[in-house]
Amino acid sequence: MPESVAPKAKSLQRVLGANCCSGCGLCASISESGIEMTMTADGFLRPRQIAPVSTQVDRLIADVCPGMKLTQTSREGDDHPLWGPIVSLRIGASTDQALRHHASSGGVLSALLQYLLKSGVVDYVVQTAASDQAPLENVTVDSRSHDEVFRAAGSRYSPSAPLENLDHFLEQPGRFALVAKPCDIAAARALARHDPRVDEKIPLMLSFFCAGIPSLGGAQAILDRLGVKPNDVNAFRYRGDGWPGRATASLKNGEERSVSYAVSWGEILSKRVQFRCKICPDGSGGFADIACADAWHCDENGYPLFEEDDGRSLIVSRTGRGEDYVSSAILAGAIAAEPFQINEIANMQPSQARRKRLVLSRLLAMRLLGRKVPRYQGLHIGLAARAASAGSHLRSFVGMMKRLGIWRRSHN
Repeated sequence: MPESVAPKAKSLQRVLGANCCSGCGLCASISESGIEMTMTADGFLRPRQIAPVSTQVDRLIADVCPGMKLTQTSREGDDHPLWGPIVSLRIGASTDQALRHHASSGGVLSALLQYLLKSGVVDYVVQTAASDQAPLENVTVDSRSHDEVFRAAGSRYSPSAPLENLDHFLEQPGRFALVAKPCDIAAARALARHDPRVDEKIPLMLSFFCAGIPSLGGAQAILDRLGVKPNDVNAFRYRGDGWPGRATASLKNGEERSVSYAVSWGEILSKRVQFRCKICPDGSGGFADIACADAWHCDENGYPLFEEDDGRSLIVSRTGRGEDYVSSAILAGAIAAEPFQINEIANMQPSQARRKRLVLSRLLAMRLLGRKVPRYQGLHIGLAARAASAGSHLRSFVGMMKRLGIWRRSHN
């Protein structure tokens, strides 16, 4: 076989061997049909090489894969050790009450998308939505109307690979907004260093605070809790239709069964998050132009309350371009918002703060056991680590050692 062709892509071997794949799908998009995304037995989307790829493509994958490296170069606004680049910070909600109720946390992301379409900034939106054929699973869609954005609104706590067909969208006429997980946006930013079409075709990238990607088995476990068989499900919502909303299975016989967010996420889904998410230094969408999150109300001890209420979104403009569009959407009446103080985010998002502070100790455990680790640059994991106690780091370190030991035994 010619030297310019890689029978087995070293990049894939490394990231899969270290269990650091995030499942974004970018490698499949740039592989020239040499890689496809498949659902594994443990319920995650993973790349599978189906044909040789060139050594040039292999090197490109190694440079853009978020399971291999993340390089934060943006320095617009304040670059916070925990929360990344911030130009402005607000709390708000969609002024469309139906959208605010339907979406997961105030509807601001969806309201911004509708505004971008209406104002002609973009021709369509690339985002994740529920699959019509498999209601627990996700598909990537191109939303081109107000109603299509509305239908796609709401969190989808199962694997998605929104970059799997990115090359297809980059080849199509028109410009689009990309809405995806933080790791997906980071990968798209990395690709922009190599492919000028990314910046030409995508005027805005939007993300959200992500607590991790649960396996498809998490959704199946929710159905088990509800006493529902997968074949009986007509539609499935992980959240929304209220804030935080309930995980709801709509059955083919017209019945609905649901469990609270505290049960669906707190007891089931959060226990099934993929490994790469355990060492993520950017759960808050630091590579996006705009990132949104749940602006949880807190109790007297500063801990989030998950009681049903009108949805509120934390709105983080991370670039000047993102801030321009947020400001314009406010002026147009698409969203209503007010300024917010950065020191209050940790109360609303304590798990995000904790994970960022403990990433370094988890990476050290991986290194000690001889595991390959992603390279993180410009993400201030050292500064973030200083905010955690020695005891927290020790528990995190030991926990990771145990987790890796269990994983090693299960794969031998």
